[in-house]
Amino acid sequence: MESLDSCTTFDGVGSQSCRNSLKVSLLLQVSLRQELCFFSSVPAQPVPPLAQTLQGYLRALEPLLPAEELSHTRRMVQEFGRPGGLGAQLQGGLERRARHTRNWISPLWVQWAYLEGRQPLPVHSNPAISLPRRDYNGWRSQLVFASKLIAAVLDFKAKINTGQLPVEFMRGKPLCMELYPLLFSSCRIPGPKHDCVAHHGRGRRSPTHITVVRNYQFFQLEVYNSDGSRMTESQIHSQLLRIRAQSWKTDKEPMGILTSEHRHTWGQAYNRLLRDKLNRESVRMIETGLFSLCLDSPVMRISDEKYASRKAAQILHGGGTFSNSGNRWFDKTLQVSCRNIHATAEGPPIATLLDHILDYCEKPDPKRAPLVPLPMPKKLYFHIDREIKRDIEHAKQNLDILINDLDVNVFNFKRFGKDLPKQHKLSPHSFIQVALQLAYYRVHNEVCAACDIISQRMFRGGRTEYIRSPTNQTLKFILAFDDPSVSREAKLQLFKEAVDAYAALTAQALKGHGIERHLLALKLQAIEEGRSIPKIFMDTAYGVATHWKLRTGQVPANTDSVMCFGPLVPDGYAICYNPQADHVHFSITAFNCCEETHAETLAVTLKDTLCQLQELLQPPL
Repeated sequence: MESLDSCTTFDGVGSQSCRNSLKVSLLLQVSLRQELCFFSSVPAQPVPPLAQTLQGYLRALEPLLPAEELSHTRRMVQEFGRPGGLGAQLQGGLERRARHTRNWISPLWVQWAYLEGRQPLPVHSNPAISLPRRDYNGWRSQLVFASKLIAAVLDFKAKINTGQLPVEFMRGKPLCMELYPLLFSSCRIPGPKHDCVAHHGRGRRSPTHITVVRNYQFFQLEVYNSDGSRMTESQIHSQLLRIRAQSWKTDKEPMGILTSEHRHTWGQAYNRLLRDKLNRESVRMIETGLFSLCLDSPVMRISDEKYASRKAAQILHGGGTFSNSGNRWFDKTLQVSCRNIHATAEGPPIATLLDHILDYCEKPDPKRAPLVPLPMPKKLYFHIDREIKRDIEHAKQNLDILINDLDVNVFNFKRFGKDLPKQHKLSPHSFIQVALQLAYYRVHNEVCAACDIISQRMFRGGRTEYIRSPTNQTLKFILAFDDPSVSREAKLQLFKEAVDAYAALTAQALKGHGIERHLLALKLQAIEEGRSIPKIFMDTAYGVATHWKLRTGQVPANTDSVMCFGPLVPDGYAICYNPQADHVHFSITAFNCCEETHAETLAVTLKDTLCQLQELLQPPL
């Protein structure tokens, strides 16, 4: 998922009301320094022992490789890990890095996995999370809800600024909260070889506006009064009415489509765009805004059965050039629609923001609107020459190709939720992970390399880690499950062993001893020191082990929502789930260009598999 780590920082450039709000700006700076100091009280992320990581790597390969290949790789790994060898030297470099940096792996990971990635952000990088279903009775109710939504996000930001956002905990341990301030006034900037993320909220003049997009038209909307107070819902609503009146035409060029391009292509178009002063000012307003609000047009009504999948697709990419993709600026860290949240941040912080929004929206507007005239929202204009027009047309074609290639299936599994595994003293997360591997095997008649995204926020500046699967225990269970010669009791025992083995990997990763980021850091350390890439990373086995056909992630929320993101490889799937007490929300994506993968087939198989696992735990009378 996308980075929020900054490689460059700009002073915010706000409007006249922003420049008049020195008092609130200074308050934000002081509270920000206080909260960052407090949030940094979590421990530093440890560098795992080299021998432990290499042993874990070989164990992860065992279910995936034939014996001969595994034997070859084992010798290579042993050579890499011998005392005083190359692995030990690189490990020493990482340990020195850990002593002198805030986090020894996060900047390396962010740079390699995100900022150097050249694929388009929609589908390939940016995740999105949906609000529970909300049907609007026309545009008036949409704007009323949009007003509450903006006020809710501003209220969340105020809690961050004043240190009132409760510290989150996982398994009794506090989590690093440093990602939260970076959600606002942040934007990814395209570059020729790699991107960077600009954070505009750290300067002396913090931005006080958001960007509202409707019918492909962008507006700068100030959301703070001249005295630094937040606008009320009624004030925001009156401003949204003004924006709607100025954006009724749909014949504008969809400038936001440009941000959906391949990063090198968009970087070139970005430089052409910024040669013009008008364009430069408009782009800067979008980039510096606290966040973007997308007022999307209605989409064609479909059956309830397909509604959730269609909505997830709209969240992820906007539905295409004939729908709402032109209402996006995919580089923006936080984009909010009346139907969804789209962000370039890890899932859990966004889920927390979503929970806050939904809770806030149930409450009446706590403030009365002051009787003061409001400045007209500023429409952002662009000068579109022949080159930019050509760039837009190419971007439209490429985005539609990408969207048509994505298969999305979202469903709510209602038979049981996380309470069932708990009743049998099994980890719900590990239960679902084993179920996913079994379902994949049933569809493809093989096990595959899978990565499960898990948080590392229990450490200072921590981001994510991958848990690798399948385990040997999972493979044994999978091979036995559909074998009629194996007794139910034996299957149940193998299942519990598979779930417990995965839970042990999870516990190890939560201690900072996962293997995936450590292996990557060793490889990148070699490159940084000017060495040749170590042989274990050039080995066929490493390619097999990192060809993630299953990209999975649990993003729990207090509401019936689900995150959605695209697969990591052309012949793979991405599966995200939100377990509730008595049901589980799933999203599954795959690419249509691969004849072997099919999101709906895997979804149907997963439902059936979950039901059979329930019967294994609780056989019918």
